[in-house]
Amino acid sequence: MNEAEHILIVEDEPITREQLVSYFEDEGFRVSSTDSGDEVQNIVKDSDVILVLLDIRLPGKDGLTLTRELRVTSDIGIILVTSKHDQIDRILGLESGADDYVTKPFDPRELLSRARNLIRRVHLQQLQRTSKHTRNFNGWRLDLNKRELTSPEEHPVQLSAGEYQLLLAFMEQAGEVMNRDQLMNRIRNREWFPDDRYIDVLVGQLRKKFGERASNAKIIATIHGTGYLFTPEVA
Repeated sequence: MNEAEHILIVEDEPITREQLVSYFEDEGFRVSSTDSGDEVQNIVKDSDVILVLLDIRLPGKDGLTLTRELRVTSDIGIILVTSKHDQIDRILGLESGADDYVTKPFDPRELLSRARNLIRRVHLQQLQRTSKHTRNFNGWRLDLNKRELTSPEEHPVQLSAGEYQLLLAFMEQAGEVMNRDQLMNRIRNREWFPDDRYIDVLVGQLRKKFGERASNAKIIATIHGTGYLFTPEVA
Protein backbone atom coordinates (compact mmCIF):
# COMPACT_ATOMS: atom_id res chain seq x y z
CA MET A 1 0.00 0.00 0.00
CA ASN A 2 1.21 3.46 -0.83
CA GLU A 3 2.45 5.19 2.33
CA ALA A 4 0.93 8.45 1.10
CA GLU A 5 -2.67 7.21 1.19
CA HIS A 6 -4.88 10.12 2.23
CA ILE A 7 -7.60 9.53 4.82
CA LEU A 8 -10.08 11.87 6.46
CA ILE A 9 -11.00 11.56 10.15
CA VAL A 10 -14.31 13.14 11.14
CA GLU A 11 -14.62 13.18 14.92
CA ASP A 12 -15.97 15.88 17.23
CA GLU A 13 -14.22 14.62 20.39
CA PRO A 14 -10.84 16.44 20.39
CA ILE A 15 -8.88 13.79 22.29
CA THR A 16 -10.15 10.91 20.16
CA ARG A 17 -9.58 12.89 16.96
CA GLU A 18 -6.02 13.82 17.92
CA GLN A 19 -5.22 10.23 18.92
CA LEU A 20 -6.52 8.88 15.62
CA VAL A 21 -4.65 11.50 13.59
CA SER A 22 -1.42 10.74 15.44
CA TYR A 23 -1.85 6.98 15.14
CA PHE A 24 -2.52 6.95 11.42
CA GLU A 25 0.23 9.47 10.70
CA ASP A 26 2.65 7.23 12.58
CA GLU A 27 1.53 4.39 10.28
CA GLY A 28 2.47 6.39 7.19
CA PHE A 29 -0.84 7.91 6.15
CA ARG A 30 -1.55 11.48 5.15
CA VAL A 31 -4.35 12.55 7.45
CA SER A 32 -6.89 15.35 7.27
CA SER A 33 -9.36 15.87 10.09
CA THR A 34 -12.40 17.89 11.03
CA ASP A 35 -14.80 18.08 13.96
CA SER A 36 -17.83 18.97 11.82
CA GLY A 37 -19.80 17.03 9.27
CA ASP A 38 -20.54 20.24 7.40
CA GLU A 39 -16.98 20.34 6.05
CA VAL A 40 -16.74 16.78 4.80
CA GLN A 41 -18.14 17.18 1.31
CA ASN A 42 -15.80 20.03 0.44
CA ILE A 43 -12.74 18.22 1.80
CA VAL A 44 -13.50 15.08 -0.18
CA LYS A 45 -14.32 17.04 -3.32
CA ASP A 46 -11.11 19.07 -3.25
CA SER A 47 -8.63 16.32 -2.29
CA ASP A 48 -7.54 12.76 -3.03
CA VAL A 49 -9.10 11.23 0.11
CA ILE A 50 -9.57 7.49 -0.38
CA LEU A 51 -11.04 6.62 3.03
CA VAL A 52 -13.22 8.41 5.58
CA LEU A 53 -13.42 7.44 9.26
CA LEU A 54 -16.74 8.99 10.14
CA ASP A 55 -18.31 9.36 13.57
CA ILE A 56 -22.07 8.79 13.44
CA ARG A 57 -22.86 11.45 16.06
CA LEU A 58 -21.64 14.82 14.83
CA PRO A 59 -22.67 18.47 15.15
CA GLY A 60 -24.35 19.64 11.97
CA LYS A 61 -24.82 16.79 9.54
CA ASP A 62 -24.72 13.40 11.24
CA GLY A 63 -22.67 10.49 9.95
CA LEU A 64 -25.59 8.62 8.41
CA THR A 65 -26.66 11.65 6.36
CA LEU A 66 -23.09 12.24 5.23
CA THR A 67 -22.68 8.60 4.25
CA ARG A 68 -25.76 8.75 2.05
CA GLU A 69 -24.59 11.99 0.44
CA LEU A 70 -21.05 10.76 -0.17
CA ARG A 71 -22.24 7.51 -1.65
CA VAL A 72 -24.29 9.29 -4.31
CA THR A 73 -21.19 10.76 -5.93
CA SER A 74 -18.19 8.84 -4.61
CA ASP A 75 -16.91 5.29 -4.19
CA ILE A 76 -14.34 6.12 -1.51
CA GLY A 77 -14.15 3.81 1.50
CA ILE A 78 -16.37 4.75 4.46
CA ILE A 79 -15.92 3.34 7.97
CA LEU A 80 -18.47 4.53 10.52
CA VAL A 81 -17.45 5.00 14.15
CA THR A 82 -20.10 4.87 16.86
CA SER A 83 -20.07 4.87 20.64
CA LYS A 84 -23.28 2.83 20.76
CA HIS A 85 -23.44 -0.94 20.98
CA ASP A 86 -26.92 -1.03 19.46
CA GLN A 87 -26.93 -3.12 16.30
CA ILE A 88 -29.59 -0.84 14.83
CA ASP A 89 -26.96 1.88 14.33
CA ARG A 90 -24.69 -0.59 12.58
CA ILE A 91 -27.41 -1.77 10.23
CA LEU A 92 -28.56 1.78 9.47
CA GLY A 93 -24.97 2.70 8.69
CA LEU A 94 -24.51 -0.18 6.29
CA GLU A 95 -27.87 0.54 4.69
CA SER A 96 -26.76 4.15 4.18
CA GLY A 97 -23.83 2.93 2.10
CA ALA A 98 -20.99 2.57 4.61
CA ASP A 99 -18.47 -0.19 3.93
CA ASP A 100 -17.67 -1.03 7.55
CA TYR A 101 -18.15 0.12 11.14
CA VAL A 102 -16.32 0.07 14.46
CA THR A 103 -17.75 0.61 17.92
CA LYS A 104 -16.05 2.68 20.62
CA PRO A 105 -13.95 1.80 22.46
CA PHE A 106 -12.01 0.13 19.66
CA ASP A 107 -8.56 -1.36 19.27
CA PRO A 108 -6.53 0.97 17.01
CA ARG A 109 -4.77 -2.04 15.50
CA GLU A 110 -8.09 -3.53 14.42
CA LEU A 111 -9.19 -0.20 12.98
CA LEU A 112 -5.90 0.05 11.09
CA SER A 113 -6.35 -3.43 9.66
CA ARG A 114 -9.89 -2.67 8.55
CA ALA A 115 -8.77 0.60 6.99
CA ARG A 116 -5.97 -1.08 5.04
CA ASN A 117 -8.24 -3.89 3.87
CA LEU A 118 -10.86 -1.43 2.68
CA ILE A 119 -8.29 0.75 0.89
CA ARG A 120 -7.02 -2.33 -0.93
CA ARG A 121 -10.56 -3.15 -2.04
CA VAL A 122 -11.13 0.41 -3.27
CA HIS A 123 -7.87 0.29 -5.23
CA LEU A 124 -8.82 -3.05 -6.72
CA GLN A 125 -12.10 -1.58 -7.91
CA GLN A 126 -10.23 1.37 -9.41
CA LEU A 127 -7.93 -1.01 -11.28
CA GLN A 128 -10.91 -2.94 -12.60
CA ARG A 129 -12.10 0.25 -14.27
CA THR A 130 -9.22 0.03 -16.73
CA SER A 131 -10.75 -3.14 -18.18
CA LYS A 132 -13.54 -1.03 -19.69
CA HIS A 133 -16.11 -3.77 -19.91
CA THR A 134 -19.62 -4.40 -18.68
CA ARG A 135 -21.66 -7.33 -17.49
CA ASN A 136 -25.35 -7.70 -18.22
CA PHE A 137 -28.28 -9.53 -16.63
CA ASN A 138 -32.07 -9.17 -16.86
CA GLY A 139 -31.76 -5.85 -18.67
CA TRP A 140 -29.38 -4.48 -16.03
CA ARG A 141 -25.82 -3.44 -16.88
CA LEU A 142 -22.89 -3.32 -14.45
CA ASP A 143 -20.16 -0.96 -15.62
CA LEU A 144 -16.86 -2.05 -14.07
CA ASN A 145 -15.45 1.25 -15.26
CA LYS A 146 -17.65 3.24 -12.89
CA ARG A 147 -18.79 0.59 -10.39
CA GLU A 148 -22.26 1.62 -11.45
CA LEU A 149 -25.44 -0.24 -12.24
CA THR A 150 -27.69 0.93 -15.01
CA SER A 151 -31.33 -0.11 -14.86
CA PRO A 152 -33.30 -1.42 -17.84
CA GLU A 153 -34.74 2.11 -18.02
CA GLU A 154 -31.19 3.51 -18.30
CA HIS A 155 -31.16 5.01 -14.79
CA PRO A 156 -27.69 4.99 -13.12
CA VAL A 157 -27.41 3.36 -9.69
CA GLN A 158 -24.35 3.96 -7.47
CA LEU A 159 -23.05 1.02 -5.42
CA SER A 160 -21.10 0.99 -2.17
CA ALA A 161 -17.91 -1.07 -2.06
CA GLY A 162 -19.68 -3.86 -0.20
CA GLU A 163 -22.66 -3.91 -2.56
CA TYR A 164 -20.37 -4.00 -5.57
CA GLN A 165 -18.26 -6.87 -4.21
CA LEU A 166 -21.35 -8.86 -3.28
CA LEU A 167 -22.91 -8.36 -6.70
CA LEU A 168 -19.69 -9.50 -8.38
CA ALA A 169 -19.64 -12.59 -6.14
CA PHE A 170 -23.23 -13.39 -7.08
CA MET A 171 -22.61 -12.90 -10.81
CA GLU A 172 -19.49 -15.07 -10.75
CA GLN A 173 -21.55 -17.89 -9.22
CA ALA A 174 -24.83 -17.23 -11.03
CA GLY A 175 -27.19 -20.19 -10.81
CA GLU A 176 -25.44 -21.61 -7.74
CA VAL A 177 -26.75 -21.37 -4.18
CA MET A 178 -24.27 -19.60 -1.89
CA ASN A 179 -24.50 -19.56 1.89
CA ARG A 180 -23.51 -16.62 4.08
CA ASP A 181 -20.10 -18.07 4.92
CA GLN A 182 -19.21 -18.39 1.25
CA LEU A 183 -20.38 -14.87 0.49
CA MET A 184 -18.61 -13.40 3.51
CA ASN A 185 -15.36 -15.06 2.54
CA ARG A 186 -15.65 -13.68 -0.98
CA ILE A 187 -16.05 -10.05 0.03
CA ARG A 188 -14.36 -9.64 3.41
CA ASN A 189 -11.61 -10.82 5.67
CA ARG A 190 -13.82 -12.81 8.03
CA GLU A 191 -11.29 -12.52 10.85
CA TRP A 192 -12.18 -8.86 11.18
CA PHE A 193 -15.87 -9.00 10.41
CA PRO A 194 -17.60 -12.13 11.73
CA ASP A 195 -21.17 -10.76 11.67
CA ASP A 196 -23.25 -12.71 9.14
CA ARG A 197 -25.98 -10.09 9.45
CA TYR A 198 -23.85 -7.93 7.18
CA ILE A 199 -24.62 -10.19 4.21
CA ASP A 200 -28.36 -9.94 4.84
CA VAL A 201 -28.13 -6.14 4.95
CA LEU A 202 -26.21 -6.00 1.67
CA VAL A 203 -28.65 -8.37 -0.01
CA GLY A 204 -31.49 -6.15 1.15
CA GLN A 205 -29.75 -3.09 -0.27
CA LEU A 206 -29.16 -4.73 -3.63
CA ARG A 207 -32.79 -5.85 -3.78
CA LYS A 208 -33.95 -2.28 -3.16
CA LYS A 209 -31.81 -1.10 -6.04
CA PHE A 210 -33.35 -3.79 -8.23
CA GLY A 211 -36.79 -2.60 -7.09
CA GLU A 212 -37.54 -5.89 -5.38
CA ARG A 213 -38.73 -7.00 -1.95
CA ALA A 214 -37.60 -10.07 -0.08
CA SER A 215 -41.06 -11.65 -0.36
CA ASN A 216 -41.03 -11.62 -4.16
CA ALA A 217 -37.35 -11.26 -5.05
CA LYS A 218 -36.52 -12.81 -8.41
CA ILE A 219 -32.95 -11.65 -9.09
CA ILE A 220 -31.52 -12.61 -5.68
CA ALA A 221 -33.72 -15.39 -4.36
CA THR A 222 -33.66 -16.60 -0.76
CA ILE A 223 -33.16 -20.35 -0.44
CA HIS A 224 -34.51 -20.92 3.07
CA GLY A 225 -32.15 -22.73 5.37
CA THR A 226 -29.30 -22.49 2.87
CA GLY A 227 -28.52 -19.02 1.55
CA TYR A 228 -29.07 -17.02 -1.63
CA LEU A 229 -29.29 -17.72 -5.35
CA PHE A 230 -28.51 -15.24 -8.13
CA THR A 231 -30.96 -16.41 -10.78
CA PRO A 232 -30.27 -14.43 -14.01
CA GLU A 233 -27.88 -15.47 -16.72
CA VAL A 234 -24.88 -13.15 -16.87
CA ALA A 235 -23.39 -12.00 -20.16
